[in-house]
Amino acid sequence: MNEKKAIVVGAGLVGTLWAILLAKRGYTVEVYERRGDIRKADIVGGRSINLAMSTRGWKALEKAGIKDKIREVAIPMPGRKMHSTSGELIFQPYSSDGQSIYSVSRAGLNLELMNIADQFDNVHFFFHHKCHGLDTRQITLSFEDEHGQVKEVSAPLIFGTDGAYSAIRSSLQRTPRFNYAQQFLDYGYKELRIPPSPEGDFAMDKNALHIWPRGRFMLIGLPNQDKSFTGTLFLPFEGAVSFENLNTDEEIMNFFEEYFPDAIPVMPELLHDFHNNPTSPLVTIRCSPWQYKNRVLLMGDASHAIVPFYGQGMNSGFEDCSLLDDLCDRYEENWDAIIPAFNNTRITDANAVADLALRNFIEMRDLVSDPQFLLRKKIEKHLEQKFPDQFLSVYSMVTFSHIPYHEALEETSAQDKLFQKILAIEDIEEKWNSTAVDHLFLDWIEQQNLVAQ
Repeated sequence: MNEKKAIVVGAGLVGTLWAILLAKRGYTVEVYERRGDIRKADIVGGRSINLAMSTRGWKALEKAGIKDKIREVAIPMPGRKMHSTSGELIFQPYSSDGQSIYSVSRAGLNLELMNIADQFDNVHFFFHHKCHGLDTRQITLSFEDEHGQVKEVSAPLIFGTDGAYSAIRSSLQRTPRFNYAQQFLDYGYKELRIPPSPEGDFAMDKNALHIWPRGRFMLIGLPNQDKSFTGTLFLPFEGAVSFENLNTDEEIMNFFEEYFPDAIPVMPELLHDFHNNPTSPLVTIRCSPWQYKNRVLLMGDASHAIVPFYGQGMNSGFEDCSLLDDLCDRYEENWDAIIPAFNNTRITDANAVADLALRNFIEMRDLVSDPQFLLRKKIEKHLEQKFPDQFLSVYSMVTFSHIPYHEALEETSAQDKLFQKILAIEDIEEKWNSTAVDHLFLDWIEQQNLVAQ
């Protein structure tokens, strides 16, 4: 493959970042996007306006040379702040050493990535180009522009970063032995804005991810740079307590007064937002293979869309870019080696983080308010601090490390067994940092090492 040219379908976060990394390697990159240029339009509605950036995402931004600039406008959240129905607040740190996840603007990040990409003479954006799919025989793409003109384009490399409902993946689904599965939760989500206070400040603690856990549903809030919060209600579509039964002003207000009373004062636009903002579905997408003839590769949500409950959707998509970039170095840009290597290893990790995200939904909506769960988290921090070379919680593995997702998933059951024993210690509430806990842990480590051998 002599010609250093690539086509990227989709100018979202992953597509634009990948275009930058390709351009840095000297590739001529054409980026096709169904929407218009978001830099020339007001961004209203649509997908969640802020995201939680963590270690895997920062690495990719560092490769793109944009990490420091985004860090300046990102808001650190070193922990969760749980809101009870009585208004009691409980803060739960994410790590034992003060590490944070960061609230970043989806639109702001996408804009910045586009501006960086535009600085390269070898990156060319084509907006208002709807992809009709991939001709798998000719390896050509068909696009329709805003004037209804259809054109076909091709390149030695084609990357499908066109989201959960990818046109590229849809074409690959018609090829032999392509596996595809989508799983919708029975839950939807609706965004509800928490504006700045009347004094022009944040209405709640800005350095926390706010959670109102209510068993089978929850409300969360992430801070924005304009001192507002984006509140997101996760609720079943149907059932006794569900979106289908929240239609009138009275029904909505009664629901919030019962379950989220302390949110009402900070949501003056609650009824307007509830009636006017869409209720969106939550989908997990798995497929394989992600590649076709070592020339076409799916990345990001196009290959592995996940639910948002571990904050890893963007981070895992950015990690796709980092890993591919690393493979370019390892295989000296031999794509006949790079693409199969990525396909053979990354799918396992993508499926693992999908499972982790589904599990974390239960934790966020229910367990975070359980005293036993809170005690476990406290003991986890104790073990991380006392045995930093021997213990890392699964949450820290996923969020604050580059440990492959499948290894974190495998560690879940092992740690569950450890804490089942620890929490069974008599008077553990008083002995959570005692030698009894340490001895149990060291015995567990010894058993783990024996199994590994």
